[in-house]
Amino acid sequence: MPTEPREPDSSAAADSPDPAAQAPLPRHIERSRFGGTERRHTRADEDEAPATRSELSRGSQELRAQQPTARISWSVLLVASVIILAFSLWAIATPSLARASMKQAVDWIATNLGWFYVLTMTLVIGFVVWVALSKEGNVRLGPDQSRPQYGLATWVAMLFAAGVGIDLLFFSVTGPIVQYLHPPSGTGASAAALQDAVVWTMFHYGIAGWSVYALLGMAMGYFAYRWGMPLSIRAALYPLLGRRMRGPVGDGISTIALVGTVFGVATSMGIGVVLLSVGFARLFGLPDGLALQIALVAGAVLITVAATTSGVDKGIRLISELNLWSAVAMMLYILVAGETAFLLNALVENVGRFLVTLPSRMFQTFAYQGGDGAEWMGSWTLFFWAFWLAWGPFVGVFLARISRGRTLREFVIAAITVPVLCDFIIVSLFGNSALFQVLQGNTEFAQLAIDSPERGWYALLELFPGATFLIGLATLSGLLFYITSANSGAMVMSNFSAHIPDPAQDGPKWLRIFWAILTAVLTVAMLLAGGVVTMEYATLIFALPVTAIAYLVMASFHKVLRMERAEREGQVLRRASIAPSGGHLPERSWKQRMEQLVTFPSRREVTQFLQRTVRPALDDVAAEFRRQGYEVERSDDASVNGVQGPLLRVSMEALRAFLYQVAIVEAPVPTFSGRMSRDTDVYCRLEVFTQTGSGGYDLMGLTRQQVIDDVLERYEAHLAFLTFSTQTDTASVLTPPLQPRPPAQE
Repeated sequence: MPTEPREPDSSAAADSPDPAAQAPLPRHIERSRFGGTERRHTRADEDEAPATRSELSRGSQELRAQQPTARISWSVLLVASVIILAFSLWAIATPSLARASMKQAVDWIATNLGWFYVLTMTLVIGFVVWVALSKEGNVRLGPDQSRPQYGLATWVAMLFAAGVGIDLLFFSVTGPIVQYLHPPSGTGASAAALQDAVVWTMFHYGIAGWSVYALLGMAMGYFAYRWGMPLSIRAALYPLLGRRMRGPVGDGISTIALVGTVFGVATSMGIGVVLLSVGFARLFGLPDGLALQIALVAGAVLITVAATTSGVDKGIRLISELNLWSAVAMMLYILVAGETAFLLNALVENVGRFLVTLPSRMFQTFAYQGGDGAEWMGSWTLFFWAFWLAWGPFVGVFLARISRGRTLREFVIAAITVPVLCDFIIVSLFGNSALFQVLQGNTEFAQLAIDSPERGWYALLELFPGATFLIGLATLSGLLFYITSANSGAMVMSNFSAHIPDPAQDGPKWLRIFWAILTAVLTVAMLLAGGVVTMEYATLIFALPVTAIAYLVMASFHKVLRMERAEREGQVLRRASIAPSGGHLPERSWKQRMEQLVTFPSRREVTQFLQRTVRPALDDVAAEFRRQGYEVERSDDASVNGVQGPLLRVSMEALRAFLYQVAIVEAPVPTFSGRMSRDTDVYCRLEVFTQTGSGGYDLMGLTRQQVIDDVLERYEAHLAFLTFSTQTDTASVLTPPLQPRPPAQE
């Protein structure tokens, strides 16, 4: 960029047909003579949050500036570890006091802040559905040309296994029985209570939790894979807080997310070992109790360490698929061996009632039930909402890691439908099987399920034919649920406590081992302090600060999606002739068009064309930009977002840089072509890439002047986007309006 502001060239502006060039610019934008270049004054305060998408492009450099390579975030690691270790020692040393104190805190939250949890989850659901249905739903978690890393079946299995814990099995029996015999309102053991018994558990395991996962997952994945930022909460909040995310503010937010994650995972692990200890005792004749539970925690840590250090592609992927198939086998066995007709009828009715009553349940706070309503809310709905919020950051990171290349719409719809439907099937089959026994007069089983949910779950399995086989299968499935959650949890905890510039990398292996051990210590501490009930209390308390992160992420992501819309609409305003794929079509003669239709060049031919025509054209444009005083990067073999090829980048100070890159892309030869090659079924194209991906058109066959014209067309479209995004951006409390920089003193 020129070091001094240029005066507008009135004659050039008068002759220009460009509507963007003729439009008045905001007062903090200046135009130079070359192609209507726009320039923003730099901020007096560099810590201000980015006010436009252009400034957002600084995030990749700013968030990586202090950590070009992976390193430990010692402040986050130490503070979070001290909090967790102090709580663990307190719970171990004074279990009765810890349990009583947490109970008092939970009662206060349920009475005074229940509405806040309810409102938060309702807004999260509405936000993710809005993203999926909006025009920005087509935006990918990565450049426009990126495609998914995993196949659909594997991806769905990993979605399901990562976000579903063994607690689902734990509550699938006790939940419906409790809601039938002791409903939140009305008379227990009534027809109305029976109709809602399973639906309440489906509600708690339904769309709300997966909406939290979708929100945090798509936000972190978007900034990591589309903008090249670290895969972290820090990056997701960069549009609101700017460079502050590099300092104490970012450390504080990461610490909150990390502590909430550890308590969420520890709660799941605690519920898991309580359930699995009963299964191991029944299968192997071991004495059930705290000693066996602690032994299972230790054994699970060893398995988790071994699986986690093998990485996503090996350990977690294999366990996720095995987990899904074992759960499917268990559900089929229960369906076939149990009351098949009753279970299928009940499943259909449960799903239908869930859909019809979902809006009213989302806003249900039981304000008119007094203390009983608050107590029920704290024990059930608020606990689950806090549970999902605590799990949100860690599941979100894991989902983002496996979803690169997916569109926002695909990501959200898959997350809130496929795993939710699997949850519904598990809850309905187990819950209705349990209710069938209660309706037959098995009151002893009902009381056992209420007093000791883990024993009630296995007591239900013993009522089926082939009980030993079913108990073994169910224990295996529960163990895989547990290992998957603990495995991915340890990996994500290490990521939260480290600065990792590359989203494809994970934290150091020793750090994952450290978090696996510390989470196990916390699990044992809560088992000593009162078991599952104490875990519920701790989750509800420590998840409260995480709700603030959910609101910040929604505000941040909403802002950046408006920037995506500004870019798209700015390009449309600049040029009406858009290719079907979204790219601009360079003007060609009829002979050039005919030649492109009937020839399919090889890699050698396009490489020669690249050398003889495209590179000299880019050199000419770069030379003219430099002559005009701009800072230009010109490389013949650059790599940007995984794309390799000649690059032209024009820096624009605080604005988003203009990028024009040409890469060789293989494409299949059309089978209907009359000149199909006999030697190969692919040919090569020269596609143009910008910061958001491929333009979708081919430069092959153009003249040197036509390539130059295409670069300038792209550049003018970039200027139109800068103007449009500035005119449509709105300041907020966290992003104050940009003020013009005062003139320099002589």
